[in-house]
Formats: sequence, structure tokens, C-alpha cells
Amino acid sequence: MAKQQSFGDKAAKKKADLKFKSVKMVVSSRSPKTGQWRFNEKFVKIPIEMDDVKFLEQEIKKA
Repeated sequence: MAKQQSFGDKAAKKKADLKFKSVKMVVSSRSPKTGQWRFNEKFVKIPIEMDDVKFLEQEIKKA
């Protein structure tokens, strides 16, 4: 029995269905107790039609 779908076909199909871009956002801040730098990491889904920079600025204001 022959293989009906190749890996390339699967990858192309999944990319066509994407509506979001996943981005890892890293925000740095100083610890009030020790004064050392802390890094908070967060994965954010950005809609395809929205501007990346504007969306990330909004997320930073929320944090």
C-alpha cells in the first residue's frame, strides 16, 4: 500500500490554516529586593492581520 500523504503535504496544509503567529516575549525588570535583573518569558499569539510591534507594545503595557 502506497503512502498517501507526504510530510511536505502535511506541513503545507498546516501553514495554510494558521491565523496566528507565535512569539516569545521576554520582559526584563529589576527585582525590588535584590536589585538584580529578572526576565519574564511569555508566549504570545499575534493575529496575522495585526502589526507585530503595536501588538507587543500593548502586551507590555498589560504586564
